Amino acid sequence: MDQELSGLSSMATRLILADLSDHIRRDHGISVRFESAGGVEVARRVREGTEADVIVLADDALAELEREGHLRAGSMRPLWISQVVAAVPAGLRVPALRSESDLRTVLLAAERVAYSTGPSGTALVDLITGLDLAETLRTRLVQAPPGVPVGSLLASGEADLAFQQHSELMDLPGVVIIGPLPGNTAISSTFSAGVLAASTQPSRAFEVLDILGSDAASKTAGARGMRAARADPGCLGQ
Repeated sequence: MDQELSGLSSMATRLILADLSDHIRRDHGISVRFESAGGVEVARRVREGTEADVIVLADDALAELEREGHLRAGSMRPLWISQVVAAVPAGLRVPALRSESDLRTVLLAAERVAYSTGPSGTALVDLITGLDLAETLRTRLVQAPPGVPVGSLLASGEADLAFQQHSELMDLPGVVIIGPLPGNTAISSTFSAGVLAASTQPSRAFEVLDILGSDAASKTAGARGMRAARADPGCLGQ
């Protein structure tokens, strides 16, 4: 009997991959189990020799692992694109977020602004710097620990504004999504997959990659707030 494949992923794709793992097992006869953690933590574990077969991470982080030789040659491929959205605790007035001016107003009105680790958090800090608000907001920024949903800081009252991937904020109790960042301030992340060099079942791992890149998988990702990367001409591999 074939052994169960093991996968690693960041938290942004956790629910998508949980849904798809059931689909892959039921419709394709391949058992695969993904373990999710903060993207920085996942990359660290790969570098330290954690054995797994398939990995799904933000594009930049996975490309770095590929350059370091941690992926099977030619296995990296883009899957889904996720937008960073803004959110507030349920019960608060939902502000307008239609322009850069609106975004500045929302940021300046917040007492505590929560954001994530990883590429989207870095991009948000860069955006705040570009808006010339870094010094003003310096003491108000709250970075969630790796693997901790930013939305949990809203629900617990530790923040009154938060930014994170749509897939991680949608459907959380106590959280209301305002919407994606407007115009040129928009932040999006591409999530890609690859077969790890440490995989002991690479041929079956490549089968899983094909399924993750399928139209059926894209529909599942769409229900969780992401869109297919292959539909974006600026994406890797296009």
